[in-house]
Amino acid sequence: MNTPRRPGIRYVTARCLLAAAVLSACSKEPIYELTDVGVLPPSANKDQPKTNEQYVSILYANLFQDGLNANEVYGIGQCIESIGDKELAREVIISNFMNRPGVLLPTDSAMRADIDAFVIDTYRRFLVRDPNEGERTWFRNYIEADPNVTPEIVYFSFAMCDEYCFY
Repeated sequence: MNTPRRPGIRYVTARCLLAAAVLSACSKEPIYELTDVGVLPPSANKDQPKTNEQYVSILYANLFQDGLNANEVYGIGQCIESIGDKELAREVIISNFMNRPGVLLPTDSAMRADIDAFVIDTYRRFLVRDPNEGERTWFRNYIEADPNVTPEIVYFSFAMCDEYCFY
């Protein structure tokens, strides 16, 4: 009769070592470290609308680099409230502010001398963020293609944009 032969201790130890080596070889260290990349536009976090008084105060600070007194802020806020068309009221306020002495606007030649710096500064001033590459390229092409574009027009458009009305 043949009795089954049992493996010896060396055989079992060798198989266990081989299995441990194979299992440890299967776990790799990561080659590339991945970081989370946001896929939302930069303005996605701006979901709180500015009050009329906040809009006026921030607009004045952006154009004059100074504060507006509380009485004027209140009066202009009431004026916006009394007009049914808020966009029209904002256009009139921006126009009135632009016609006041003391507005800090770059010159046309300074804007055209370094368009990228102008665009970055304008985004930081009005939208409190840096432009992405697409926004910077679009504005550079827009300013270079049209000699009638002035810093006043660019500032006016930023003050009227939807993102500027939110924080």
